[in-house]
Amino acid sequence: MIDLHTHSIFSDGDLVPAELSQRAYAAGYKILAITDHVDHSNIDFIIPRIIKVCSKINQAGKIKVFSGVEITHVAPSQIADLADEARKMGAKIIVVHGETIVEPVPAGTNLAALKSSIDILAHPGLLTEEESRLAADRGIYLEITTRRGHSFSNGHVVQMAKKFKARLILNNDAHSPADFVDLERAKLIARGAGLNDKEMAVMFENSRRMVKKLQV
Repeated sequence: MIDLHTHSIFSDGDLVPAELSQRAYAAGYKILAITDHVDHSNIDFIIPRIIKVCSKINQAGKIKVFSGVEITHVAPSQIADLADEARKMGAKIIVVHGETIVEPVPAGTNLAALKSSIDILAHPGLLTEEESRLAADRGIYLEITTRRGHSFSNGHVVQMAKKFKARLILNNDAHSPADFVDLERAKLIARGAGLNDKEMAVMFENSRRMVKKLQV
């Protein structure tokens, strides 16, 4: 199992990164990304610390952990510059907190994110056709999430991704140990969102493909 969208106490998660990774390992995960929430106030604080702790965790050899960020509730006009800054500072995975239907994310966030140098658009809510097409054209992954609330629009995201052949990726958006689902639960959620077995296999392979790219 792979989860490329998680949170530690450096944003709104419950656990320090070491325990987060250990809990993930105990739940059957082999690869993790720690992608704490950032904006202009904390990006220079978060990234160096996540990079440092990921290095220490990786030295232990139990689980592979990548450093990342989730750009969250930032004005759409500022997303591209912040994504570039995160990349320059060494973040391996750039996630943007998409326009989930359960939070007042600024309108235009999805589109601005998809025009930026990012890897994953998380829980993008009521994704438009223009946004879906752009995700497909730019090879940015659209997230199917197991997280409560954010998962309400999974079916719509799948529908739009299928229509425009955009790439899907499944993440837990884990904030606590209880958020890590096993493979069977993940498959049930994906099937409920409208994916068949073949499409699910492609989605899970997308996670592996992204990890291979990160390791180059």
